[in-house]
Parts: sequence; C-alpha cells; structure tokens
Amino acid sequence: MIEENSKVIPVYIEEEMKKSYIDYSMSVIISRAIPDVRDGMKPVHRRVLYGLHELGLSPNSAYKKSARIVGEVLGKYHPHGDTAVYDTMVRLAQDFSMRYPLVDGQGNFGSVDGDSAAAMRYTEARLTNIAQEVLRDLEKDTVDFVPNFDETLQEPSVLPSLLPNLLVNGAYGIAVGMATNIPTHNLNEVIDALTALISNPKLRPSTLRKYLQGPDFPTGGIIYGDKGIDEYFKTGRGKMTVRARAHVEEMRGGRERIVVTEIPYQVNKASLQEKAAKLVRDKKLEGITEIRDESDREGMRVVFELRKDIDSTKMLKELFKHTQMETTFGVIMLSLVNGQPKTLNMKDVLTEFLNFRHDVVLRRTRYELDKAEKRAHILEGYLIALDNIDEVIAIIKKSRSVDTARRNLMKRFKLSEVQAQAILDMRLQRLTGLERKKIQDEYRDLLKLIERLKSLLASKALRMQLIKDELQELKEKYGDARRTQIVSSKAKQKSGSLQELIREDQTIVTISHKGTISRFSVSDYEIDKNLIHFSGTDFTQYTFLSANSHHLLFFTNRGRCHPLRTSFVPMINGSSGADLNRLLQLQKGETIVDVHEIDSFDENRFVTMASQQGQIKRMNLSTLSTSKEGSFAVMSLKDTDKVVSSVITSGKNDVLMATAHGMAIRFSEQNVRDMGLTAAGVRGIALDKDDTVVSLIPLTKKKSSLFTVTNLGYGKRSALSEYAAKNRAGKGIINFRVTESVGKVVSVLEVQNKDSIFLITRKHRVKRLRAKSVKLTGRNSKPAALASFAKGDELVDAKLKPQDSF
Repeated sequence: MIEENSKVIPVYIEEEMKKSYIDYSMSVIISRAIPDVRDGMKPVHRRVLYGLHELGLSPNSAYKKSARIVGEVLGKYHPHGDTAVYDTMVRLAQDFSMRYPLVDGQGNFGSVDGDSAAAMRYTEARLTNIAQEVLRDLEKDTVDFVPNFDETLQEPSVLPSLLPNLLVNGAYGIAVGMATNIPTHNLNEVIDALTALISNPKLRPSTLRKYLQGPDFPTGGIIYGDKGIDEYFKTGRGKMTVRARAHVEEMRGGRERIVVTEIPYQVNKASLQEKAAKLVRDKKLEGITEIRDESDREGMRVVFELRKDIDSTKMLKELFKHTQMETTFGVIMLSLVNGQPKTLNMKDVLTEFLNFRHDVVLRRTRYELDKAEKRAHILEGYLIALDNIDEVIAIIKKSRSVDTARRNLMKRFKLSEVQAQAILDMRLQRLTGLERKKIQDEYRDLLKLIERLKSLLASKALRMQLIKDELQELKEKYGDARRTQIVSSKAKQKSGSLQELIREDQTIVTISHKGTISRFSVSDYEIDKNLIHFSGTDFTQYTFLSANSHHLLFFTNRGRCHPLRTSFVPMINGSSGADLNRLLQLQKGETIVDVHEIDSFDENRFVTMASQQGQIKRMNLSTLSTSKEGSFAVMSLKDTDKVVSSVITSGKNDVLMATAHGMAIRFSEQNVRDMGLTAAGVRGIALDKDDTVVSLIPLTKKKSSLFTVTNLGYGKRSALSEYAAKNRAGKGIINFRVTESVGKVVSVLEVQNKDSIFLITRKHRVKRLRAKSVKLTGRNSKPAALASFAKGDELVDAKLKPQDSF
C-alpha cells in the first residue's frame, strides 16, 4: 500500500531494463572480464598480487596458507566469493597456464590432466621473482590509488608493471556481447619488439614479426601456418591451427608407436587420452593396440602403440582430425584502454604499454627527485650545523624551550623549519669525523642524483632510453627459450607431407661451458653454425647429432645422473638457449662433469666413472633405463669425495686415470666388474697423500696421444705407446713431473693432431690452441709454457672443441 505523502515516479519497464542491463554489462566488462592493456590484468588478478605484496610474501619469505591469502584479498579488496579469488591465484601459479607464473605455489595446484587444486587450507603460496617486476616501484607514486569497496582502504588502480604481462601471459575472458582471447608470447621476443618500436615508432605491425614471431605457449606445440599470426598482428583478430608435437619410434617386431611430447595450449591431457580410447573402442580409430601415459618429472610422453600393418603417418592424421591433438586458437586482442574496451593490433598493444611505462618512469622520477631534494635540504642544514657546531650548541643551551631553539637557529643561520628541527633531532654521534664524512659523501652523491633526475625530466629521449635499458635487464634476468614451433605457410607448402613433421628428424644439441643448452634443426645449423651467440667468456663445449627419441645423460660431481630426452630440450629459433640448471633442477653445489648422448640404453655399452679419491665404477648402460626418477644416484661417495669424470665405453676399452701430482695408470675396463646403481666402486689407482684424480679417459682413438696441462699453464703431449697397461689399484707411472714452478695437473686428454683444445681459467677466460701446436715429446721430458694469464687467475680445466661429425 502506497503512503499518502510518498512520491511515486512512473518508469517504463523497458527503459529501466535497458539502463540496468547496460550498467551490468559495463560492470562485467570493466570490473571482471576484460584485462587492462597497461598491466595485462583484471581487477581480481591485480588484487591477488597486491594482497600477496601487502602480506610481505616476497620470493625470499616463507610460504603462507592460501586460505590466509584469500581471506586478506576477500576482506579488503575483492568481496566476490572465496572461490573466485582462490581459482585466480591457482591459475597464476600454474606453469601450464601461465607462460611466466606470478605466484609460487606449494602443494597441489592442479595439473595438465585437469586435476583441480587442493582445498585452500592445504596449499601455500608466495610471489615469484618475476612477479616482483609487476609490483616494482609501487610505493613511488607511480600509479593512482583508489578507495576499496567500503572506502576504508586504498588499492592501486593499475600495477606499475615492467613486465609486458598482457602479451607474455595472455588473457581470456567472456563479457557481455564481447570476449577476449590473447595468446602467450615469449618474453625475449616481446622485449625485442618493444625496443625496436622505441628506436623506430613508425614500424608497421607486419614488420614487428621480425622481432616477435608469434605465440609461445607454455605447453609448447606447433603452430601450423602463419596466416592467422599475420592477421592478428595487423587487425587484432586471427585464427591459428595448433598441433601436438609428436614423433614416431620403431618397436621390436617391425611395429611403430606415436609418441606425443607436447599438446596444444589449454588441452586436457587426460581427456585427450580418454577421447582417443573411446574412438578405439567405437572402432573409429583402428590399429591402436595400447594408449599409455609415460609422463614424468622430465616432461610429457603419451604413447600410442600401433599394429604392425598400420601406417603411422595416416594414423597421426586421424588423431589430429578426431582428437584435440589439433585445435584452433582464435585470437581476439580486446583490452581496456582508458577504461574503454578496444580491439588492438600488435603495434597498438606494444605502443600502449610503452606509453604506460613512460608515465610510470616520469612519475617515479618526480617522486625520487622530490625525495632527493628534501633529503639534500636536510643534509645542507647538517653541514651548516657541523661547520658552526660550537655556536649551535651554545644557542641550544641558551634557549628555554625547543620552539625557542628552533626559532633561534632559523634566525641565526637562515635555516628552514625542517632543517632546524633536523639539527635538534641530530644525535651526538654525528659529530664524529667519520659521521661528518658520511654526511658529506651522501650530500655529494645526492647532488649527482638530483642532476641526473632533472635531466631525465627534461628529456623524453633519455626517459625512453631508460625504459629500453630496464627492459633489456628484464630480458637478461628472466628471458628463456621459445617453446612453440611455428611452421610458416611457405615451409608447410614446401614439405607437402605430414611425414616431414613427425619422422625421427635428426637435430643438433649444443651445450655451452656456462650451461646454456640449445636444440636446432640440422638445416638451420648447416646454414649458420653460430646460431647461439655467447659472451666472450663462454663457448660451445658439447655438440651432439641427436633425435627426438634419444637421451642426454648428465653426470654430476655428486654422483648423480640426470637423464633428459632430446625432445624435451627447447627448440631454439632466436639467439638464446635454455638454462641447464633450471632444466635439470640441480641442487646447490651440484655441477655437471660430463654429458653423453645415447640412442638407446644398449646392453653392450657401459658407463665408467672415476672419483677424486681414486675410486672407479663401471655400470651397464641398460641399468640406467630402470630408474623412473628425474635424477638418481649412480655412485655412492664419501662426504669428502666427488666424481671427476664419466665416460661411455664399449666393454673392451683400455682406460687411463691421471692425477694432479702427475701419476697415471692404464688398465683394461674389464678389470672393473659390472656394478649396480648403489655401489661405491673399487680402487682404480693408489694415491699418495694429498694427491687426487683429475681425469678418466677411454682410449679409443687411433694415432692419438696424451695431452697434459697444469694450473700454471704448462703442458706437453706424449705418445700413448709409453703407457703400458697394468692391473688396476696400482700407483701407476709418472706422466708429468710436477714442481712448484710448473704447477699441478688439472686435465689430461686423448688428442689427435686435428683436434682443437680449450684451456679454461678460473675467471672463465678461454685460450684456444691446436693439438699439433704442442710438440710431441717423451713421457719424462720437460713441459712447455702454453698459456699466461692475469695475476690471481689460473687454469682449472681443458676441453676438446666439439667436432662436427655430421
């Protein structure tokens, strides 16, 4: 019933519905579904990261329960349900969803098989290192803060991200009447495109593909054809065909199996297998005898075993056709620009980000200048007081109150109120000579900083150069290898056959001295053997001709083996490789001593290892295939011992062990029995006090000699005929006469005249020499000086330059 004094306003329901729906639509677009072009985030992502930041959950802090984090975000910034907040945090932690995860999760955060994360009371989280770059300079007035939902707190309207997050991590969202679907990209390539655009703002969107190849998904895969990439670079919209990476392996009895090592982005691996199994049961796919998931910590490996009479190429075509091994990714580059949803092409996105970074740098510079000038103002007051300290003390002593003292100081020395108060607050210890010098040094440094900041404010060119420098630092710190291969339309037409993509293609794997690993196609390597550009102190230490189904065996000083399937080594299309320490997850203090490429775990080959304290161990290569762990122990060591070398032998080789004091012993490997994984080995050489083993060599080459070098750069080359085979566990014979003037032996190599040798110093300096340049002398002859180096440096190792045998 309507009260008599109430006022009723008639409203047409269609107008009210229209207005309310528009309000609702804009709320969904701006506050939920569409990311901001500047930091690449929706409000919930921004609030989760800000909540983690406010809780002090930096990468170096302890993890905190996810329920505590969700409560913080929910209660202070995002009152829309705990599930929404937790699901957002889970996705930010998933390395198969995010190209560069921003949350470091501990516990079950879901899997590529579609498993959901554990309840928030069981998991813990903190920020990742790269997330710090999203929050960088937040406290320096770089962005605007706005009231939270109940206006009791302030939250950032955007994060001052140095990371071009919208492109590197992508975005997905469905709003009212519109949607966004932005793929992930490689950080190195995005930064290359940004720096190119800074240098030349008139670059066309199509030209940017010289720097930014296209999407780079966290799950890898192959983009088949680049027409869709060209389209979304130009218009902001395009469609791409994404395929799983698969190859064919031969089995016993003439059968084959298809092995899938990478799947398209956002495809559920378990659902993929279930779909394929259903097709087999329904007889829509005939010829698959078994589907097996062999994925482990090393990576993904889904196996489809085929009948003997089935053509693997035709079967793979059927899998692409009927399962999610082939998907279409539709790109819609929709994001918020000044609060309005816009579809942007690639140049637009990069330009908006650079404009945002320029605003951030400008605001940060103003903040830092204001802070520096205020501090310099106080220091000027300190210096005046220190120059007149006796008079200052007298004025203070004569003053009846603090206010009087402040006014008297201001009047006598023409100080500001801030300076006078700072002098009154100054502790007596600042009167010492050392403290005075500190104030003078700080003031001098501040004047230089103020001058630099003022020059930044006066020059946009300097600000853009600073942005470029900061982006390059980000690239050097977090850049990694491309994961997704792009098969261009020209290459697609040229290949003409699926077999070109799935056969057991030979590939080149290179590993540098400092731990950069790279994989190339043979054709690319033949065109340019310097595809990876190292710094002056790095070089290629290993080069292997391999194939997808082959393995790399990494043996470490801790007596562990890290097997890595060749197909898991990132394929390189740019100028940088992958960090081997991250790929293998080496423990602190664990270093790689040798790497071997094998095509199979052959029962007729052996791994032989030597330890620093003279132990030697031999294992059948097939023993290593029994372990399913990512890494495993292969030699039990004493706490003070470590592995110095590992070699692959035929079972009939002679081996030679050499020591730092110049001793050497040669014996048949058959004198060392075949042992299991947990064995510690047997005595290979009897060592004198303080002597250690430095090298283990399988003597396999014809017309070879023994090259020995010391830490002081002396070396020689001797004929192998001077080293007769003995029984193991003896003291051996003199290989090199060690003295204080020539130093201790650091490495012994079997060489041929055509070989090149790298001499490596403690400070990573490298000297190259030809083996034939070292004169062949007798075993008891004096060594020659081979290298000289700076004071405090010395040789620590020698390696053979890899030879291209392909």
